[in-house]
Amino acid sequence: MLTGKDLAIACATAADELKAEDIRVFDLRGISSLTDFMVVCAGNSMPHLKAIVRDVEASVKEKGSDSALQTEGKAASRWVVIDFVDVMVHVLDQEFREHYALESLWGDAKEVVWNDHDED
Repeated sequence: MLTGKDLAIACATAADELKAEDIRVFDLRGISSLTDFMVVCAGNSMPHLKAIVRDVEASVKEKGSDSALQTEGKAASRWVVIDFVDVMVHVLDQEFREHYALESLWGDAKEVVWNDHDED
């Protein structure tokens, strides 16, 4: 079983493999009662959003995580939330992402370095 942080990193990595854009991982422990980690990423089309959601779920299941508790939204709604309880993954189209600015809602959250690119 993956820890919350490992699951968040696995979700971010799976999204990255599908060329999701601007992937960010936030540690919400002690800040939110909803979840411990939040992953936010963007897709550039409806098929891209659908593929990111599908592959994130499949990839983390392959790594030994339980299936998502639930998935809210559809690619056509331009915002899908995958709820793994300890981790919530938000997959949005770029316009919605800019409009809702989830990162600014969690300004107190520490950003998690999840890949080598983040350390540059």
